[in-house]
Amino acid sequence: MPQAGVPRSGVPQAGVPQAGVPQSGPREAGGLEHGAHPDGVTRTDPTHAHPDTAPHHPDATPSRTPAPTTPGVLLLHGLMGRASHWASTARWLSERHRAVALDQRGHGQSEKPPQAAFTREAYVEDAEAALEQLGLGPAVLVGHAMGALTGWQLAAKRPDLVRGLIVCDMRASALGAASQREWADWFKSWPVPFATLADVRKWFGEDDPWVERPNPARGAFYAEVMHESADGWRPVFEPEQMLKSRETWVYDAHWEELAQVQCPSLVVRGLDGELGRAEAQEMVRVLPRGQYAEVSDAGHLVHYDQPEAWRAAIEPFLEGVFGE
Repeated sequence: MPQAGVPRSGVPQAGVPQAGVPQSGPREAGGLEHGAHPDGVTRTDPTHAHPDTAPHHPDATPSRTPAPTTPGVLLLHGLMGRASHWASTARWLSERHRAVALDQRGHGQSEKPPQAAFTREAYVEDAEAALEQLGLGPAVLVGHAMGALTGWQLAAKRPDLVRGLIVCDMRASALGAASQREWADWFKSWPVPFATLADVRKWFGEDDPWVERPNPARGAFYAEVMHESADGWRPVFEPEQMLKSRETWVYDAHWEELAQVQCPSLVVRGLDGELGRAEAQEMVRVLPRGQYAEVSDAGHLVHYDQPEAWRAAIEPFLEGVFGE
């Protein structure tokens, strides 16, 4: 099954809205914007966040903005994902942490200019800018699939900004040309436009040839990345841009960068996910301060498939990192 996950270049906070965060200049994949919402509160909302990820707070005021000492967590979705996929994680994180979910470039409601750069460097720089402009660092980075790779590349590049790393179901090995061709063919097989969201859920949860058994969570995951157009429901992203993003990492292995990550790191895999146990444990061995967790009854979309088991797997790690 393709790695379907979860990034965008805007930065909504999953918790109390931010006010007064410095703007970046106009950026290729979305920059920081200030906007007045109907409740009258000025928020930093570069991604036009899904309401589940940036909850509506009628009584929120700038004085309730979390203090700079509140531990920061940056949530990075994977390929084809969006910030709202972290909604359940963001809800419990925001009780004690300053949790921010990023709609990465080309994803969600971030801008999608045809000539945008979809290099590894661009994705890493977006996450780096989010940490710096929102004053989140040093933060824990939580990444799923492609977002996890962005996380460990940023941790290797800027150890001063990253105090902990959670890698969710992302391989460090090269996947190769055959994998990229398989993805291109898979995109072509999508029966777009879909007539209804129910059709989206059914195809991705049952009818997709890459679905081994009915998976309602997978259907719901893809329904979140669809929008209604004149002729039906289509993805909010451009498949060509997804392939461009993917080709920047599938041909290479990323063990060297993994070995450069000096902060505490947790590798999490779903029992039926893309990341095999042997490779996951080798990643833990390569990481200077690596730990391992496994979630049963979960596939690639670990945090989305099994939100409670996912929380149980990562919460002790977070408590340990923030307790240091």
